[in-house]
Amino acid sequence: MTKMDYQHIFPIDKIAAERKFASNDVDEICYAMISVALHEDDWKWAQDKCLHFLMNDNPEISGLAATCLGHIARIHRQIEKDKVIPMLLNRLKDENIGGRIEDALSDIEIFT
Repeated sequence: MTKMDYQHIFPIDKIAAERKFASNDVDEICYAMISVALHEDDWKWAQDKCLHFLMNDNPEISGLAATCLGHIARIHRQIEKDKVIPMLLNRLKDENIGGRIEDALSDIEIFT
């Protein structure tokens, strides 16, 4: 999944997502994160998982976490701004993911 090729993202349950999150495999983590961002009804749980991965040292993971936070805001029309925005702003100057952080902040502003 890290290759920017389109692939359909199917819903997965929390147990399967947690298994993928714990795998230490970048592709598995990214697939689970985008799946829960797009399909999980428990948006707070999905948000908190994305916030956890936003702090990851791997820019593929942390950048996708930012993007997923934007998806959660867009899909659910809500997000815990007081929790999410400071964490995004903390990573804004990261040259590897700064653009994705800006996009997520924009999505949060537009959709919530």
